Amino acid sequence: MRAMILAAGRGERMRPLTDHTPKPLLAVGGRPLIEHHLLALADAGVTEVVINTAWLGDRIEAHLGDGSRYGLHLNYSREPEGALDTGGGIRHALPLLGDAPFLVINGDVWCDVPLAPLLTPPRALAHLVLVDNPDHNENGDFVLNGNSVAETGAGPRLTYAGIGIFHPALWADTRPGAFPLAPLLRGAMAAGRVTGQHHRGQWHDVGTPERLRGLDRALRDTG
Repeated sequence: MRAMILAAGRGERMRPLTDHTPKPLLAVGGRPLIEHHLLALADAGVTEVVINTAWLGDRIEAHLGDGSRYGLHLNYSREPEGALDTGGGIRHALPLLGDAPFLVINGDVWCDVPLAPLLTPPRALAHLVLVDNPDHNENGDFVLNGNSVAETGAGPRLTYAGIGIFHPALWADTRPGAFPLAPLLRGAMAAGRVTGQHHRGQWHDVGTPERLRGLDRALRDTG
């Protein structure tokens, strides 16, 4: 299975750190955040990874190169200035991702969920990793009932971890351009075509300098 890391965002909430350094290259635990994802993907057996870029994308490419030192082959999906949002960015990268389901990881999260078990293609259009709601998202995103994910209904309301398996058919009725992922997911949920799992381990959304420092401390404390 191929994978995609979302790395095109400007990182407005991380300024001034991201004024001259793309958010994926900010260091936590002694290495750039995106390298944690690449090493985890390689450990899971993934070999082909697509990274979308926009803001300071040339610096990401210069740092990561072709991916060989991580045991990977990297392709870059270059987006226009301002990027294409999550849904549009993934759509733009579909020619590099192929016709089979693929794994997507948000570049600004850190999670210890095992990736290898996720690499079985889902029967649904999407399979999402969900986590307990953090302080900055107390109301959660979606409801998990068994292994079915819905916008509302019975079951715990959890937060989307920014990690999931997606079938290219989820984008079948979309057009090129910038658009978010959430409306596509809600449409698929309404049709009963989204599954999920509750990960109860570690997860960090590195959305602010304070949360970046917190993750850095946590990783250094654990070695």
